[in-house]
Amino acid sequence: MDVRDIEIAWNGPPQCRYCSIRDLVLFADLRHDDFQLIHKPIDELRFGVGETLYRPADHSGHVFTVREGLVKLVQYLPNGGLRIVRLLKQGDVAGLEVLLGQSYQHEAVVLEAVLACHIPVSVIDRLSHDTPRLHRQLLARWQRTVSEADAWITDLSTGPAQSRVARLLLRLTGSQSGDHCYLPTREDIGAMVGITSETASRVVAELKRHGLVSELDAKHARVNRDGLERISLR
Repeated sequence: MDVRDIEIAWNGPPQCRYCSIRDLVLFADLRHDDFQLIHKPIDELRFGVGETLYRPADHSGHVFTVREGLVKLVQYLPNGGLRIVRLLKQGDVAGLEVLLGQSYQHEAVVLEAVLACHIPVSVIDRLSHDTPRLHRQLLARWQRTVSEADAWITDLSTGPAQSRVARLLLRLTGSQSGDHCYLPTREDIGAMVGITSETASRVVAELKRHGLVSELDAKHARVNRDGLERISLR
């Protein structure tokens, strides 16, 4: 994990000052004067694949905004199993629960190399109290989290295994016109949609056999959106 002061990224080179991600992060609505309220450092962290942002029961007192990369949130079950309850991508916030004084509820594991802002809770508390602009963003992030959780329950936990996997791959393509996506491991697919890794492997093999998924490399694939959308409706 590499660390550097966010001030360099925020006020530094033009490519950082005017980067489109600035419109997506938690501080998107803040004005220049609002930053005078920040008295603790906000670090920019880089995490490699397989590293963790945090683990369950940690008390670091920070939230993260994902500027680049992909993160899975893992919840461990009493029987020793696990479920992946959400994926975080560019612009998403990780660890919102610590704003309520709670410990982290998940293990946040990097799937694709991550660049993140590491923000002290005290900074968010101060800004939320003193400017309505951050308060609105926080409410929007909470709502996005709830909506995403609802979507995972309805889209990825119901219906035949093939339909669940098709819906997952469609979600991973992102844009309406995109046909490339991150391809999780068979174990992760199973943990996301509530099937065994063996079933996940069989379903992906069937999709590949029918030309609906073509692996580009070990972690990425090209998908036939129309075909997957038909399967997703079953």
